[in-house]
Amino acid sequence: MRDLSEIRRDIDEIDSQLIDLFKRRMDCAKEVGYYKKERGIPILNQQREDEILAKVQEKGGEHGAAARLLFTDILELSRALQHNIIGSGQALRQKITSAREMPAAKGITVAYQGIKGANSYEALRWLFPEADPISRKTFEDVFNAVDSGKATFGILPVENSTAGSVSAVYDLILKHRFYIVGALDMRVEHCLAGLKQATLEDIEIVWSHPQALSQCERYITKHELTAVPKANTAVAARDAAKEKRLNVAAICTPEAAHEYGLQIFERGLQDDPYNTTRFIVISKELYIAPDANKISLCFSLPHVKGSLYNLLCRFNSLGLNLTKIESRPAKGKDFEYLFYLDFTGNVHSENVISLLSRLSEEMPEFSFLGNYNETT
Repeated sequence: MRDLSEIRRDIDEIDSQLIDLFKRRMDCAKEVGYYKKERGIPILNQQREDEILAKVQEKGGEHGAAARLLFTDILELSRALQHNIIGSGQALRQKITSAREMPAAKGITVAYQGIKGANSYEALRWLFPEADPISRKTFEDVFNAVDSGKATFGILPVENSTAGSVSAVYDLILKHRFYIVGALDMRVEHCLAGLKQATLEDIEIVWSHPQALSQCERYITKHELTAVPKANTAVAARDAAKEKRLNVAAICTPEAAHEYGLQIFERGLQDDPYNTTRFIVISKELYIAPDANKISLCFSLPHVKGSLYNLLCRFNSLGLNLTKIESRPAKGKDFEYLFYLDFTGNVHSENVISLLSRLSEEMPEFSFLGNYNETT
């Protein structure tokens, strides 16, 4: 058996050759890019890429799958170079260039789902303390208020650290394709609140939003309570106060309990003491702050083997951190999916805007949803 130092010398020599060959290949890819630009030829030639990868896998023998993976990355990088040469994504670049900064909050209207005391209301007051709140019954109604111009912005919960994604909101994001112009990660405390003349021993039934019930599952199970879903945590508190049933309590925020005149039996019911809900701000107009730190996209994937992996490679090659990827069924299409994706970055970075430009040209149903600050 050879000495390890000898093997490593061979590896270093091979790596050096690989680097030289890679540089030669990228130079050729650059020439192809200028050729395509001059003749108006599309960058992506899926048939040729499939042929290259099939040959590579065959010639790779026992390392065929690994060789295919390596060349998949090389083809992605070659295509990225060519997109930069032809200046892909001009429409997207223009849209981003013309985006304004957020307007002053005083006097604007912001729609939220629920009533005063709801978590969405508290998030609204945190982000827009001088705005005029507009209560809406459903998540869809919030989108409709923004669409009609009755509200400048809408605020919606999209994810909880315990209960996971709010799928209904992601479906609406993908349906409407409004811009996301802000986000807030808000710590949420749940309490058990009931009539002032009741005692904790009286409580048999709890009302709350399904997400809140899920976030307090251990408490509900431990105390053998019957959970009944309501439209909203604050609605649960309001209705508990109205119906005056001694055996009913609401799981809600302390603010909602105070708002509707309930006494708090216990606080901190949530399974996770660091229970946090992420809210987004939606808008029909694109606003981008100079220091925006998060980007959201949606798209579907080409019907090509390994297309999701290929997409993720693009982010990895630039050192970009993906923070969320959510898939939802495409309406009216069997076993096809739309993807929602968040990553950290700023569109004023040339690497980032170049990547977005390439994706806008190649990804079906691509939408740039915004670049914004996420407050924690």
